[in-house]
Amino acid sequence: MTPPEPRQRLLLRVRFAFDTLAREVAKFGTVGALAFVLDTALYNVLVFGVPGLLDGPLEGAPLTGKVVSATVATLFSWLGNRLWTFRHRRRNAVGHELLLFLVFNAVGLGIALACLGFSRYVLDLHSQLADNISGNGVGLVLGTLFRFWAYRTFVFRGELEAEEREGLEEPQGVWANGR
Repeated sequence: MTPPEPRQRLLLRVRFAFDTLAREVAKFGTVGALAFVLDTALYNVLVFGVPGLLDGPLEGAPLTGKVVSATVATLFSWLGNRLWTFRHRRRNAVGHELLLFLVFNAVGLGIALACLGFSRYVLDLHSQLADNISGNGVGLVLGTLFRFWAYRTFVFRGELEAEEREGLEEPQGVWANGR
């Protein structure tokens, strides 16, 4: 068989890169959804309690409650993303990777806190629904977009260069195998 033409090779490289990105987005979304459930549930228990069972221990401190719940969810998210989503991009320097992860999560948390603080202290909305829409809705969406970009760009770069080289070689292997 003849090797692919430059145009075909380019299309195969683009397809390979898109497939890799699509897998990462799906896994990131799964880990993120689970972290969201953990963060939201813990925030609501800490701030609003469990009706009939427990008053919210941080009822008067919603921003502190958000910091605590987001911290627990962040550690869960780091493990999920390190061990599953970006396992092919892990760094050997785990401490450095975790530090970067925490820094970018702090920025993402800052985005969520800004949305929650704006709702609470500027718009003077104090309901559970308002908190969940602002902090766990708007803030989460904006923070998540930022975090995906930051994780992929700065945190999980361990084998990125090797992966990009494999992406260049993959189309030849695909073509040679008749796929």
